[in-house]
Amino acid sequence: MTKTRNPATAEASPVATSGGSDVATEEVPRRQAGSWASTLGARRVRRWLASLGRLVLLLFLVTAAAFLLLQLTPGSPVDSILPPDATPAQIASAREQFGLNDPLAVQYVHWLGNVVTGDLGRSYRTRQDVLGMITEAAPVSLEIATLALLTALLLSVPVAVWAAYRPGGLVDRVSTFVTSATLATPAFVLGILLVFVFGVKLEWLPILGWVPFTKNPTAHVEHLVLPVLTLALGECVLFTRLLKGDMMATLQQDHVLSARARGLPTWRILTKHALRQSSFSLVTVMGVVVGRLIGGTVLVESIFSLPGMGTLLIGAISSRDYIVIQAIVLLTALLYLVLNTLVDLSYPLLDPRVRKERTW
Repeated sequence: MTKTRNPATAEASPVATSGGSDVATEEVPRRQAGSWASTLGARRVRRWLASLGRLVLLLFLVTAAAFLLLQLTPGSPVDSILPPDATPAQIASAREQFGLNDPLAVQYVHWLGNVVTGDLGRSYRTRQDVLGMITEAAPVSLEIATLALLTALLLSVPVAVWAAYRPGGLVDRVSTFVTSATLATPAFVLGILLVFVFGVKLEWLPILGWVPFTKNPTAHVEHLVLPVLTLALGECVLFTRLLKGDMMATLQQDHVLSARARGLPTWRILTKHALRQSSFSLVTVMGVVVGRLIGGTVLVESIFSLPGMGTLLIGAISSRDYIVIQAIVLLTALLYLVLNTLVDLSYPLLDPRVRKERTW
């Protein structure tokens, strides 16, 4: 017996089947995209938590090291407070007053509690609040270090990019000579040379002293030029050589060659396609350079007589003011750790591929 088919059913069935297949096909990429987004978000959260965990651990180690710094110094802190002919009773009273007779763990917990609340103690020599002393001196050092870092970047990045784009050209040869000469010159010698040339011979810039910006903006800038250049020129060598090498390697990669073949403008190829990808090493080194610049301010402030953290630290060392030394070491280390953590978290912003490749 022959079966007959309903034309309406026969026509509707394929349409229904095709529609169901299309819906299922569309749902699969949506699920995959949602799964990929959730995985990416989970990785990002894990990365942030891992960085935060490392930061907390390192902060604990830094506070412990800063506290032990005071304990490991020769002699006793009371030696810098009392006169040389102090009696044993006076020494015992001073030790009791500063809590030096308590167990080491108790002293650390007490000191850490004060630090968390912003109490860094009082200077043994002047009896001033240590936090207040640092608050007055820190802006000078931070301004010099920040301007030195920005100056080094502004000078080195354009030179490195163009030297990598035109290897063997005039810019490349001149930058190689200048960086080699600067690398062979110690920072204190470079500072003295700048003082001799621009301050003594040419008399263009002041040599010593500091003028607040609120008092005289022009004099403030004039007093900044030589200290900033002394710090910045040394870092220009590192930035230029590092970025130039990375840029030369990046310019030979397929995506850059493809951009050239498509006829994109040179400035776009260098800035968008090459510079961003070549910045990983530069950003990593910047985190280390910040610590060097903060340490370099000690030398620069001594040469140019600036009232910054370096001058404060040298004065505390010469007078054995251990509590001030301890506070400066602690705050400098904390700043260094926080900046390096921010540098580590900035990698995915420079190259989205890091978001997929890095797992924690």
